[in-house]
Amino acid sequence: MSENKLNYCSFCGNHKDTVTKLIVGEDVAICSDCISLCNNLITEESENNVSTNEVKHQPESIKSFLDDHIIGQEQAKIVLSVAIANHYKRINKISDDIEIQKGNVLIIGPTGSGKTLLAKTVAKYLNVPFVVADATSLTEAGYVGDDVESMISMLLNAANGDKDLAERGIVFIDEIDKIARKSESTSITRDVSGEGVQQALLKLVEGTICRVPATGGKKNPSGSMIEVNTKNILFIAGGAFVGLSEIVKGRKFGTSIGFKAEVRESTDELALVSVTPDDITKFGMIPEFIGRFTTTVSVSDLSKEEMIKVLTCVKNNYIDQYRYLLSLDDIEIDFTEEAIDQLASNTIKLKTGARGLHTELERVLMPHMYRTRSYQEKNIKKISITIDQVLNPISVL
Repeated sequence: MSENKLNYCSFCGNHKDTVTKLIVGEDVAICSDCISLCNNLITEESENNVSTNEVKHQPESIKSFLDDHIIGQEQAKIVLSVAIANHYKRINKISDDIEIQKGNVLIIGPTGSGKTLLAKTVAKYLNVPFVVADATSLTEAGYVGDDVESMISMLLNAANGDKDLAERGIVFIDEIDKIARKSESTSITRDVSGEGVQQALLKLVEGTICRVPATGGKKNPSGSMIEVNTKNILFIAGGAFVGLSEIVKGRKFGTSIGFKAEVRESTDELALVSVTPDDITKFGMIPEFIGRFTTTVSVSDLSKEEMIKVLTCVKNNYIDQYRYLLSLDDIEIDFTEEAIDQLASNTIKLKTGARGLHTELERVLMPHMYRTRSYQEKNIKKISITIDQVLNPISVL
């Protein structure tokens, strides 16, 4: 480049005499005005990103997203939204003057009430890696089974090997109540899948450095390892805790034994709402473990009306899924209100929560899904599911 051209800004073309400063490199020059413009653009973009994250991590925004995907559980969604917002405020904090302690989440409630779905939906909203680990498969290190660090290996795989992304992810530990102490009495055998696992989880959920295989799977002494810091990974534990409600009722109302004893009625749902860490300790979880899960969320069984909304209203509801599957064979399907009502009633009798809706729909639609080819040959394009079809599923041929 000629020396004459270096008297002009390579970006805006202004002469050095018309600007405050012209910075000249080997083959390029930039003026102070262009530097100021670039600096403003970078600052604006950074402010926009901060503003977007602030909105994304607001409790009301999180709950609004949960409302689109999950029916009912209003209080649980509020508590979880606040816990998630505070967790990511802790991660993104600017000041180093105060250290915010990590707050993991414990979700208690019956099967099929949406514990896993709550955690999965939050991860989807935040667009972070998410894995579900089954606590029943975990054992102490050195015993047959998965050790607790296998969860971090799974999370790293979910993040496609991106360590930084994995360190901001969410781990959902399902069936956490199954690792409760087997009994209060001491035993000559080690409880390697109960209290031992709780002990092994303590440092992991609080925050520690885990060395996990770079390629996933089991640890190999000769394989490459990646160090993952768990201090910013959010751990959400869920379990049915069958029998916990009786412990809560016993604490609140005492026993009702004797001729003059007052008999009080209290539903399991009301009991679980007022659960305390001491109740969970009596159930069999060690105090140190409960102390790492500072937020406790209680979810309840779905009512019939909520079951109907799960079937028809939420995004990706079961009826829409089966409508799509049958539409691939050019078959349209609709349900009468009475049929949907009966489906919800049947599901409640199964006592498996919202999962039972999938089972019921599969049972009712099985004859039709099996006959799709015959329907096409007979030019049957539409099927109406009535209450009779729900009570006695048969094909229309």
